[in-house]
Amino acid sequence: MSNEVLMYLLIGVGAVFAMIVIAYLIIRKKIQSSGIREIQKLRVGTEEKKFSSEILYQKLYVKYLKIPFIKRYLLKIRRRLEIINIDDEYLTRKQTSKILTNAILIIIPLTLVIILLTSNNLLLMSFLLVFEIFLADTLINGMVDKIDNKLLKQQINFFSEIRHAYHEYNMVEEAIYQVAQDDEEVEMSRQAEKIYEVLISNDPESELEKYYDIAPNAYLKEFAGVSYLTKEFGDRKVDGASLYLKNLNNITQEMQLEILKRDKLDYVFQSLSLISIVPILFMEPIKNWAVSQFSFTASFYNGKGGMIMQILILILTFVCYLLTRKLKDNGSVNMNTKNTENPWQAKLYKNPLIKKIVDLFIPKEGTKEYRKLQQDMKDAASKDRMEWIYINRLLLCIVTFIASIIIIMYLHHIVIQNVYTDPTTDYDVIGQMSEKQTRTAMELTESDNDYINHFRGDTSVTEEDIAEEMERGRINDDYLESSSDEIQVAAERVLEKIKLVNSENMKWFEILLSMVFAVIAYNTPIWMLKFQAKMRQLEMEDEVMQFQTIILMLMRIERVNVEIILEWLERYANIFKEPISKCVNNYESGPWEALEQLKEDVSYQQFIRIVESLQAAVEKIPIADAFDELDTERDYYQARRKESNERLISRKGMIGRGIGFAPMIVIFVGYLIIPLVFIGMTSMSVSMSGMSSTY
Repeated sequence: MSNEVLMYLLIGVGAVFAMIVIAYLIIRKKIQSSGIREIQKLRVGTEEKKFSSEILYQKLYVKYLKIPFIKRYLLKIRRRLEIINIDDEYLTRKQTSKILTNAILIIIPLTLVIILLTSNNLLLMSFLLVFEIFLADTLINGMVDKIDNKLLKQQINFFSEIRHAYHEYNMVEEAIYQVAQDDEEVEMSRQAEKIYEVLISNDPESELEKYYDIAPNAYLKEFAGVSYLTKEFGDRKVDGASLYLKNLNNITQEMQLEILKRDKLDYVFQSLSLISIVPILFMEPIKNWAVSQFSFTASFYNGKGGMIMQILILILTFVCYLLTRKLKDNGSVNMNTKNTENPWQAKLYKNPLIKKIVDLFIPKEGTKEYRKLQQDMKDAASKDRMEWIYINRLLLCIVTFIASIIIIMYLHHIVIQNVYTDPTTDYDVIGQMSEKQTRTAMELTESDNDYINHFRGDTSVTEEDIAEEMERGRINDDYLESSSDEIQVAAERVLEKIKLVNSENMKWFEILLSMVFAVIAYNTPIWMLKFQAKMRQLEMEDEVMQFQTIILMLMRIERVNVEIILEWLERYANIFKEPISKCVNNYESGPWEALEQLKEDVSYQQFIRIVESLQAAVEKIPIADAFDELDTERDYYQARRKESNERLISRKGMIGRGIGFAPMIVIFVGYLIIPLVFIGMTSMSVSMSGMSSTY
């Protein structure tokens, strides 16, 4: 640490200390006033005697609301938690503040480590500091997911208690009320109280629809729906057991499978996101070690090649990190926490000029391109609008083009700067130059710089012109006493440097290359949609098995028909939501035709079999007979569901490991081993050529 930095640090510490002293004196003066003393007397015996984290988090919540950048994250966390903590403002604020505080306590030390490790590389430091924004999202999502998983586990215990309460009261709403009052698990108690309020309301059907919109997971929707149907149509005995309790058991089994799935996904992916990021922290230490041990690598790491390699690794790391996050998605709180009503894209699109420009790129309705993009958005379950996607595409395109031009110009600047600052010497195979050798090499570089500055920009300069100036000593007198051979070697070396400096300017193919990068960036949002759609296809079998469980719960309830089943499937669908919604809308015009259209809209064979059974239940046989195999082969379907989850996790894990470890492999192979081998072989071949020409 330099003396100047130390001085500034001491001044800062002194200023903070002075501010604390002044604040203490002001507060002490206020406390001594008679009014404050009277209030203190009244508070004696009523205030908290020890430190209270509850109060701290409530105060921090209010403070965070006043900080613009942090406020964005605060509201984002709140939007997810208020779904779980229905009408519990105190708990929502506490959990939101706690999660944000924990994230800040991780990000701040990490920022200091990044600055410490990359202080000599502004490009890497800037990238990592920007990258922390994405890392903050990951940390926050992980902490909120833990709360959601906690709620899911609480539901297991809640349903177990409901069974006992239902046996005692034999009334759905009364059982829910009693368990909600006795339950010490706050998050689940809030949900149970809300469901109870729905069931006893004057219009439970419409209130239930409202609850479906805010329920934190599909299993609570299923529980609320089954409870409503049982309250309305009554319970019945199936094989000597209560149908309502059998349905609770089915939901519980589904939740147990989901919990196991999430736990395994968390285990597989818990370190992959970190593994994809951490290697870039070692880029600068690897570079410093290689240069200190093998000085011939300095020209690569400090030159254009090393900088290009750094940029490629940074881009690869960013892409791998995003893909790993998309791949891990375990379905917890499938709520879009973005401001889908008025995001920054919508605000930007309101500008008449920007709207006119963006509309030029959006394909016309009815065209093949429009239908294809619309289908990609549906397959990826994207909540964005088409104009928002095109704003993202255009901004990425423009920013990438400008950034590419700036980076290329910076690469040219690095090459020229290295010509002026690198010690002029032959390659050393191992180790570093001594202090004396370094000083001699820098003196030679400074001498060459005088000639470079004199002839820079002159493309017609020859070796003879430089040699003539060296012999005359008009630029400097370093070669007045040198032999003709020494002058010839020096002139040849200087000419090479001049040619290199003159050639380092923007070329037409570099502008073309920037355009290619811009086109790639323009298509990136579409590729991300396709990747997300591919990942969703892996979960088709899991969703179809959820449909089977829903049908199994509904098929023995009286007055349930095919239309009600379709409405329930639509409510819980994710991948197949669009075609099912279309079928529900067309159902009134003809049930058979609507179901036939649904079969044409999907291609997954297991789902088509469900649709065919629904068609049979429309006109030919009762629903219970159409799906009798679901009941008789329940154990088989459960085992198959477990095996399907295992396959899904295995495939995701295999893809995730390949993506997550890619940056680490590229850094050690492409940034360390290959440069060492390639430059070492080149240096040795040059040395051998020199030796052979000497002898």
